[in-house]
Amino acid sequence: MKKNIENAIIEQIQKEEHSSRLYLQMAIWCEANGFPGAAAFLYKHSDEERLHQLKFIHFLNDREGMALLKSLDPPQNEFPSLKAVFEKILDHEKYISASINEIYSLTQQEKDYTTANFLQWFINEQIEEESKMRAILDKIKLAGDGLTGGLFLIDKELGDLATTPAANNSTQKAAE
Repeated sequence: MKKNIENAIIEQIQKEEHSSRLYLQMAIWCEANGFPGAAAFLYKHSDEERLHQLKFIHFLNDREGMALLKSLDPPQNEFPSLKAVFEKILDHEKYISASINEIYSLTQQEKDYTTANFLQWFINEQIEEESKMRAILDKIKLAGDGLTGGLFLIDKELGDLATTPAANNSTQKAAE
């Protein structure tokens, strides 16, 4: 593996770790602010991001590279609303998608088709993640900004998503 690709993957490992910590902090905020369903959903999502990080680490180590962990700044911990939480999540998922796409582009330039093939799983995963977060955000917007019955139902739905087999399968896929 060329050093520039190894370095890009090391940076992605850091981004995945930051994602996990960001979603963990968001889950904490949701739990402290009366959104137990959103908290459960985000605790689960934080775990999934950690599995993504591990997937990159194992791939790099298997290719005779060496994963490195770097220090991270603490994630944002205050949000004005549940809507703001999911706006931040959608923006963050788009950022992660762009980062993975940049690495993929680099693998094409360097003719590293093994890494390109590895990244395809993440590209597909990001399409799903952006779509899911956009759908959740759309529902929150429909419910409005106030604490309404609509937000209560959305929170309940998010809690249900955290325990559905589809959410569990996503975590299992990342571990494979």
